Amino acid sequence: MSLEAIQKVADAEQEGQKRIADAQAEARQLLADAERNGEALIKEVRAGAAEERRKLMRQAEERAEVKAREIDQEARAEGDKLRQAARKNLNKAADYIVRKVVGR
Repeated sequence: MSLEAIQKVADAEQEGQKRIADAQAEARQLLADAERNGEALIKEVRAGAAEERRKLMRQAEERAEVKAREIDQEARAEGDKLRQAARKNLNKAADYIVRKVVGR
């Protein structure tokens, strides 16, 4: 083998080693980029989920407030009905007590 052929083989080996090293560096960079992008995406999804949770909580609180007002109005209306019924029976109850006490 001539000196020139040996040099070509050595150059080819060096070029091969450089390509391997470049490919490994590129693979490490791609992996680091993918990891960084994945972490950024996770943060973005978490932030979106937190905002959605806050939005849903606000909606639930609003619905609960509306329902509480409805229940309060219903309870007040029922209380008014019971008071009116009690007032109607108040005179009857007083007459009954007077008859029992007086003995009529």
